[in-house]
Amino acid sequence: METVEMNSVSLKRPRSEDDVTNADEIKRQKILEKSKAENDSGQSIENVTEQPEDTKSEIIPTEESEEQEEEELEDSDEDGDPESFADMMKHGLTESDVGITKFVSSHKGFSGILKERYSDFVVHEIGKDGRVSHLDDFSVPVDDEDPSEETFTVLSDEDKQRLEELQLFKNKETSVAIEVIEDTKEKRTIIHQAVKSLFPGLETKTEDRDGKKYIIAYHAAGKKALANPRKHSWPKSRGSYCHFVLYKENKDTMDAINVLSKFLRVKPNIFSYMGTKDKRAITVQEIAVLRITAQRLAHLNKCLMNFKLGNFSYKNHPLKLGELQGNHFTVVLRNITGTDEQIEQAMHSLREIGFINYYGMQRFGTTAVPTYQIGRAILQNNWNEVMDLILKPRPGAEKGYLVKCREEWAKTKDPAAALKKLPVKRCVEGQLLRGLLKYGMKNIISAFGIIPRNNRLMYIHSYQSYVWNNMVSKRIEEYGLKAVPGDLILKGATAVHIEEGDVGNYTIHDVVMPLPGFDVIYPKHKIGEAYKEMLVADNLDINNMRHKIRDYSLSGAYRKIIIRPQNVNWEVVAYDDPKIPLFTTDLDKLEGKPLPVLPTEGKFRALKMEFSLPPSTYATMAIREVLKMDTSIKNQTQLNTTWLR
Repeated sequence: METVEMNSVSLKRPRSEDDVTNADEIKRQKILEKSKAENDSGQSIENVTEQPEDTKSEIIPTEESEEQEEEELEDSDEDGDPESFADMMKHGLTESDVGITKFVSSHKGFSGILKERYSDFVVHEIGKDGRVSHLDDFSVPVDDEDPSEETFTVLSDEDKQRLEELQLFKNKETSVAIEVIEDTKEKRTIIHQAVKSLFPGLETKTEDRDGKKYIIAYHAAGKKALANPRKHSWPKSRGSYCHFVLYKENKDTMDAINVLSKFLRVKPNIFSYMGTKDKRAITVQEIAVLRITAQRLAHLNKCLMNFKLGNFSYKNHPLKLGELQGNHFTVVLRNITGTDEQIEQAMHSLREIGFINYYGMQRFGTTAVPTYQIGRAILQNNWNEVMDLILKPRPGAEKGYLVKCREEWAKTKDPAAALKKLPVKRCVEGQLLRGLLKYGMKNIISAFGIIPRNNRLMYIHSYQSYVWNNMVSKRIEEYGLKAVPGDLILKGATAVHIEEGDVGNYTIHDVVMPLPGFDVIYPKHKIGEAYKEMLVADNLDINNMRHKIRDYSLSGAYRKIIIRPQNVNWEVVAYDDPKIPLFTTDLDKLEGKPLPVLPTEGKFRALKMEFSLPPSTYATMAIREVLKMDTSIKNQTQLNTTWLR
């Protein structure tokens, strides 16, 4: 999974008694922070199991009305005031809870606010050819086979509604008749093209009825036609896949694809991409879609919010997960307190040494029950514990309906009763309860299997990450930032131990550590034994990581312990207005928006930094190294931070 998963946070150091001299100053600061929180447009904190969608549009297909209601419920639940939220977050995790304890740099840390605005955190995908994705061209490739622009307007809203219901088998009709007003051959041709291009799976024919011409739409080949775009209508000379750059704000990649598929009336599985990008950022990435024209895609720019599509081209291949080289980040830390010398030291260290390649806090969830605990119970084959951890009441920040659902479960252990308290059924809790309702309380394994595979595997991957973080901290504490005999390095895809005589040939940047599994080897020094001890303490056998259920067998993997970002650049700028953008996005440039003129000296200072990271590394951990701050939600709220919505 990609690595841009960061909540809006204010990364501030605790105040000393000298910093705040009286109660009035404390009160004034709280009022200012609360005011800023109420007026900003950042993001709130969410449970990792939920992915609410809030796209505003005029064309929401009716098949999704139930999902839309769920999304509104997810988004409308009260978050509470900052003080009550901070109180709830006392039950969350800190970095030390998940093994994140070390830094590699020697500079003194400083404070800064991350993601005060969406445009303060921008991610550009780096393709396998090393090219950074940018949205800089809205033009559509010229193609004689494309329908005319009138194709998109010739059908009335009522016609589109009827055709959509026919396409999705939502009524008993086997066909839809569209009367041709102002009958000409050209007009009939446009209607034929409109139906076929806007509603994949439907065919058309012309009929005379009572002296009037009608276009009759009907299903070409049953329900399978919807999943398989019509092959015969696609020119042989054109590549089967339309590749495009997707610019999005406040949407993760899967949410974005679900929205695009709704508007195009196709299945989401005809889209492909190289990596998922986080919701809480502006991100730019390449997407490919099977047999959808650039013209149709470009038309979506007129009706979608928070998205822009461009840089269209036709190719003969889809995209594959993992094919990317990484991501390029542009980040603004506002209201920084560090001196110029501190900032220079921090950024030079990031460029020359790098940061510890920890799995970030978002890997472990935001509630009082960390995802790694559930993963550990799965690996222990303790299914009652898995069920209990997911469903039991927990302290901390959660949606109100989840709290009621958990209370009902604790009281009755009745999945039907608990499910009635849960209007949002797509969350993990709802899926597990439906499974228990279907398979019974004595078949928890099958009930748990109703949860989508990726979500289930997230738990055991979280446990692997938890072990890895702890072991890397032990490794750095024990041996520091140098390669030592017994460390592991990769030769190709194979891990080998560093021998005594070869130590001088390697640096800390070559060293890898294993995620536990049945197909990895471990270091030949104290840390190898520490892996075994940690798993024994968790009632697991490091020599037997195969599970009775194949999906939950861990093969393991290797991960570099230090990452040195590439293309590191930075600049300190002054500004007066916290709401002005401090750099231009791709969309700003396309729309000709100028960058605001910044003062030479201002009320505030910001650190603008850029860097590139490989896949599966966390930008949060790079920023942590610069600021020397705990990035956990719990720590930030306890430090009287501003949480920006």
